Amino acid sequence: MAPAEPAAQTPMLLADIGATNARFALENAQGGVHSIEVFKCADFAGIVDVLRAYLARISGPRPRHAAIAIANPIDGDHVKMTNRNWQFSIEETRRELGFDTLLLVNDFTALAMALPRLDSSQRLQIGGGEARPNAVIGLIGPGTGLGVSGLIPANDRWITLGSEGGHVSFSPMDETEVFILQFAWQEWQHVSAERLVSGPGIELIYRALASREGAQPPRDAAAIVNAAVADEDAFCVRVIDCFCGMLGTVASNVAMTLGAVGGIYIGGGIVPRLGQRFADFQFRRRFESKGRFEDYLAQIPTYVITAPYPAFLGVSAILTYHLRGSDQGSPLLERIRSSVPTLSRAEQQVARYLLDQPRTVLNDPIADIARGAAVSQPTVIRFCRTLGFQGLPEFKLKLASGLTGTIPVRHSQVRFGDSAPDLSAKVVDNTASAILRFRDTLDGHAFDEAITLLQRAERVELYGIGNSTIVALDGQYKFFRFRIPAVAYADPVLQAMAAKLLRPGDVAIIISSSGRSAELLKTADRARAAGASVIAITASQSPLARKATVTLAVDHSEDSTTYISMISRILHLLVIDILAVGVAMRHLSPAEQTDGDSEGVAPSGIESLISHVHH
Repeated sequence: MAPAEPAAQTPMLLADIGATNARFALENAQGGVHSIEVFKCADFAGIVDVLRAYLARISGPRPRHAAIAIANPIDGDHVKMTNRNWQFSIEETRRELGFDTLLLVNDFTALAMALPRLDSSQRLQIGGGEARPNAVIGLIGPGTGLGVSGLIPANDRWITLGSEGGHVSFSPMDETEVFILQFAWQEWQHVSAERLVSGPGIELIYRALASREGAQPPRDAAAIVNAAVADEDAFCVRVIDCFCGMLGTVASNVAMTLGAVGGIYIGGGIVPRLGQRFADFQFRRRFESKGRFEDYLAQIPTYVITAPYPAFLGVSAILTYHLRGSDQGSPLLERIRSSVPTLSRAEQQVARYLLDQPRTVLNDPIADIARGAAVSQPTVIRFCRTLGFQGLPEFKLKLASGLTGTIPVRHSQVRFGDSAPDLSAKVVDNTASAILRFRDTLDGHAFDEAITLLQRAERVELYGIGNSTIVALDGQYKFFRFRIPAVAYADPVLQAMAAKLLRPGDVAIIISSSGRSAELLKTADRARAAGASVIAITASQSPLARKATVTLAVDHSEDSTTYISMISRILHLLVIDILAVGVAMRHLSPAEQTDGDSEGVAPSGIESLISHVHH
């Protein structure tokens, strides 16, 4: 195998896929965007076909990392476009096209992430005002609908704000807008801002004013905008002026709500087409028309995004941030690929197996990895150490940071004085980061062994002290619902007494973040002496882990002297959930596990059991 191109010479693929067009480009290491191509989506059966068409058109090194902005919500691996008959798995697409990284983000999220990268040549300021540095930025985008978002600064990065602000109730500001609202009420009980501040909204305004002022020839939004920009039709000019006034109201509401003193940006498919004429309409005058807060809004700048492909800037920022955690800016898969010629023959087999299916390696135990690569388990460990890792767990952690299909999260220190948005983002990011790390390092064999013990158990007892008590109670509830006699004890004296009464075949689940509690260690000894099995949910190298029959390691550490161990408790609850779902599945017969209708709906048996777990 030839050495891979150095990461610095390998371009990144950027894409913006909408209902009508799919736009593609490459970005080089210096940030230059080139090889821009636009395809009609209707000419292709799906996303894989259009990506292949673009890749066939480019020359030079093939991109290994790609990010796509798509006009669709992104919720998990499966994507089903609402405005085009395309559906696909992100992971299957990545593997089929041979990408190391494939990120998909909502197109409005990508547009929001582009804002800090826009220079003065890529935006047109309307009116006065000056943006404050490191301040909240607002974004609105009238097109087929009305998108609303924002950017919140957080240390060295920006956090995008998910919003459905386009669906707030429309607020008329003069008699004409009251009339248009009344006209719209004939069709809808609730008239949102999107009903009027959008392409379909322009057509609605046109029809409403025509009903009051006399018949007008039917026109779609594009024709109305073109006639207004060319100043060919006074009626169309008035329609667009009314639309721009409504847009100014929406923009000022967003600015006031977010405190967007970093500026308000306008994207979408309509306003950029107005060009310099946009300044002639009443948008900015209406934006500042807020009574006592006119001076406040007068200081906030408003910009029209004029960059031809702004989504490329956004997906580039997202992909760059995603890859930033890789060693020396080069993803781990790049390192493995370039290291293949220097590895031993057996280690090369591990490398090729990993490069072919990295996510499988990420989730498989060492025995399965060795079997898949046709090598011994010590060879897998040697491979990891050759790359500079202490072992397979550390290697998997690094690998996981390069394969996540979303913007990565990392631990951020909560500090006194943090604003509510910063505080919220840090708490959520820290928890999500801990869950992802736990997922990528959990021992599947240990869970399999624990589930087998619980499946055969005559009785299950759960022991936890302090913060772990709620975890024990949660386990009692779940196992009891499966008709397994289960009881939770929080008092150390009762725990010790109950453990002595256990019998062979019973299972004691002991939960402890530190695994060093003298009371719980004594309880573990008594349970083992009684012939029961002990499942420990605790730190992997703790004294409790050494006493357990099976250890389900949770190695997240927290400063319990300063903070309540919240993240550890969440991880412990996840362990209980995994065990409960596992036991639920084992309680079903093979026929029950596979039987279902033609649509793949699970049978009522499993629905009932899983419902017990999660409700």
